[in-house]
Amino acid sequence: MTTMPRRAITTLLLATTSLVSTGGLALGQDQLLLLDTITVEAAGAGGAGLTTSSGSKLAIAVARIPQSVSVVDREQLDALPGTAKLDETLRYTAGVNAGTYGTDADTDWYFIRGFQAEQTGMFLDGLPLYQTGFGTFLNDPFLLDRVEVLKGPASALYGGANVGGIVNMVSKRPTGERLRYTETGINNFGNAYAGFDIGDVNEQGNASYRLTGKVSGGGWETKDADNLRGVLAGSVMFEPTDATSITLYGSYMRMDLDHTSTGFLPYEGTAIDRPGVGRIPRDFNYGDPGQDLYDRRQATIGYELEHDLNGDWTIKQNLRYATVSLNEEYLYAGGWAGPTELSRFGFGHDTDVRSFNADTRIEGTFDTGPLSHDVLLGLDYKNYFIDQELGFSFASPIDVLNPVYGVPLPALSTYRDDTIAMQQTGIYAQDQISFGPLIATLNGRYDWVETQLDNQMPAGGLSTSSQGAFTGRIGLGYEFDNGFTPYVSYATSFNPSLEVDDNGGLFDAETGRQWEVGVKYEPDFFDGLVTASFFNITRGNVVGTVPGSAPAVRAAIGEVNIKGAELEAQINAGDFKILGGLTYLDAEVTTATGTVPVGNTPVQIPKLTASLWVDYTIPEGMLQGVSIGAGIRYLGASWADEANALEVPAAAVVDAALRYERDDWGVALKVSNLFDTSYVASCLSPTSCGYGAGRTATLSIHKSW
Repeated sequence: MTTMPRRAITTLLLATTSLVSTGGLALGQDQLLLLDTITVEAAGAGGAGLTTSSGSKLAIAVARIPQSVSVVDREQLDALPGTAKLDETLRYTAGVNAGTYGTDADTDWYFIRGFQAEQTGMFLDGLPLYQTGFGTFLNDPFLLDRVEVLKGPASALYGGANVGGIVNMVSKRPTGERLRYTETGINNFGNAYAGFDIGDVNEQGNASYRLTGKVSGGGWETKDADNLRGVLAGSVMFEPTDATSITLYGSYMRMDLDHTSTGFLPYEGTAIDRPGVGRIPRDFNYGDPGQDLYDRRQATIGYELEHDLNGDWTIKQNLRYATVSLNEEYLYAGGWAGPTELSRFGFGHDTDVRSFNADTRIEGTFDTGPLSHDVLLGLDYKNYFIDQELGFSFASPIDVLNPVYGVPLPALSTYRDDTIAMQQTGIYAQDQISFGPLIATLNGRYDWVETQLDNQMPAGGLSTSSQGAFTGRIGLGYEFDNGFTPYVSYATSFNPSLEVDDNGGLFDAETGRQWEVGVKYEPDFFDGLVTASFFNITRGNVVGTVPGSAPAVRAAIGEVNIKGAELEAQINAGDFKILGGLTYLDAEVTTATGTVPVGNTPVQIPKLTASLWVDYTIPEGMLQGVSIGAGIRYLGASWADEANALEVPAAAVVDAALRYERDDWGVALKVSNLFDTSYVASCLSPTSCGYGAGRTATLSIHKSW
């Protein structure tokens, strides 16, 4: 497999380089995107001057949303180092801890406000990409226009969702203009990519299209790791009348890889030295390159419809069908088996997922005396199906100092074989009321959920679950003339669980609630947005992994409370762009079952994280067009065990970028972890820790026509 990706990538790079030199396909990245999800009022430093619907499903200013919202726009995605994966794009976002399991080519990992969020907190164009178990969806940032983060409960708008917040990815869509863009690059591990982004509009101006694609492959930080991935996304927008528009879209991804292995290592030997070993090398491959299987096939198809009824009222519908098929078999480490040997176990799964989502809503404005109303009424439906078979076996250990590969693996024994079907229907309403500078936001939603588990193991059977829940949000803000908007809000969440307990049944749905108070500041003397917030979140019916269990056993562990504070600044001051974030989390287990001690802090949650990125563009002279950027990310200490006896040390990582833009082409050198700092990103348990990514330098060139 190693030879094939490298040959393919070499051919693609040569072809793309030829396009760049002779004039081919390109797209300027600064065009206005007319999207239902986001409307750009002014180009800014990742959020200033923007309106977003992620926090309300109405296109309103960020400052008017009674919760903290962060936006990573296309300009940031192009400027920041290490944005080849979704979780990497969130490294400079306050309240988000990304890459918690280290380098992982096939999964995005992130926590929002201290809660793991990638499974029930991932959305694409306002519709959920629900995930459970190993039925994950993967999204390439090259296909995105922006990434938005709504922090805190979102169930009043979206139904089942992570209590800590959600990430909404906004896809590239037709712009109504002619677009031509190509880009190619390669990093220090030999992983290269080539991408294109094209679009056009007909002569009448009522139909346009956009086609975006990328292929990437080559090495990773782990020895003998390799991958080949191709993605293609297309969309066509029709405007049959001035009042109606419909966008049809689809995407396809195919991925084949040999695994990266910087995660799932023991605490001793990563966070601290192990006698006779020291630290396990960060590029150590504890698997077996000759016995490594991973195959992903992923597709989406859908449409976005909008019809203006009378100038004041609009009806919209978003509909999408998504499917992913994953077949995987690999060796994982499971702690120390001897002085220098890691125990290992084989794991494999065959997973198929089908997901259908539809969201229909009507929105409008009207006045009642001195009160102005922005109203939203909606109905959404989610149908999720997963068919999964999981296997496990114990395997021979591997010596860290003298690894031997090619040892035959024992056959996997199936320990889980089931299908789960979930249907969720929700009705919701929102009224944002303005009385001069005073803003009141009222949300209410009720969900009905039907779940069926068909356990096909010999001792299994059929079980069903019916649940219903009301969730809501109340927010109050006041817009001062000087740009300050203080706000306060209370929101609740409801998140049905598809986790299976030891008895073959489903766990109770998670619940959550949050108080948040803060202030948003949009100054009138420079382009920027500063947000400070304080919050108190409680998550109930928490399900976690029993430490040391192999295969992993899931159990209810109780209730977790997190009190925290965030400070985030996104500033565009002349030739300087500044991104800054500071997050403080005080997490505590408030009620518990099993072995979890009440009063302790859950694993993987650092008390303090911080980041600062400064970018300067030289405006004139011989170096006009040169941009220099540098940033630092601080990851505070966290715990590796429930007893809070094993501490994962804090770490600081430096990033840098050097870019040159001239006319319709540009070149960039972007480096994440500039000084190659070795650190542990987090530990799920004393036998499952993940190294943070080492130095990754990427050289790229792009051209537009």
